[in-house]
Amino acid sequence: MMATISADTVKELREKTGAGMMECKKALAESSGDFEKAIDCLRQKGLATAAKKAGRSASEGLVSSYIHLDKIGVLLEVNCETDFVAKTDDFKGLVKDMALHIAAANPSYLSREDVPQDVIEREKDIYRAQAANKPPQIVEKIVEGKLDKFFGDMCLLEQVFVKDPEQKLKIKDLVAEKVAKVGENIVLRRFARFQLGENK
Repeated sequence: MMATISADTVKELREKTGAGMMECKKALAESSGDFEKAIDCLRQKGLATAAKKAGRSASEGLVSSYIHLDKIGVLLEVNCETDFVAKTDDFKGLVKDMALHIAAANPSYLSREDVPQDVIEREKDIYRAQAANKPPQIVEKIVEGKLDKFFGDMCLLEQVFVKDPEQKLKIKDLVAEKVAKVGENIVLRRFARFQLGENK
């Protein structure tokens, strides 16, 4: 019989190891839900190191561009720690995937921390108004759920990777997996997306 793995356990493992959500889920499944064994499993694969690398300085990397049918253009800066990693196929592939994703998914912000507080408050007000007929104790849960969905739609790091057919791999998890693979901190620094005829 397969162990039931809760989303909270997956989240806790991710926070402790820095590995991607899907990798954490796989590790827990492989270790029949045993938390410590799952950590060992991730360490053996080299995926539990991503969080430790997050604090290290990343000032090398690439500025890349992507043009789609002469209608959409993306300019993107992704940083790593060394010029050596910046020249690897793994890193270049990640940068290319990020540019393609930005062109397709049109994020407005890099991360949830970049969303201005007034925008968040305005969204919350809308959600509260939508849930006005619900019991007060449920309203805040609805607001938080809808706010999470808003971040998932609008923030690059929270978005689901467009090339993931199962629609489960978030951009931040994809980056964490790549950090584990190349052994260096990787930071999506900034991006700009241009669409022909668009007024912003």
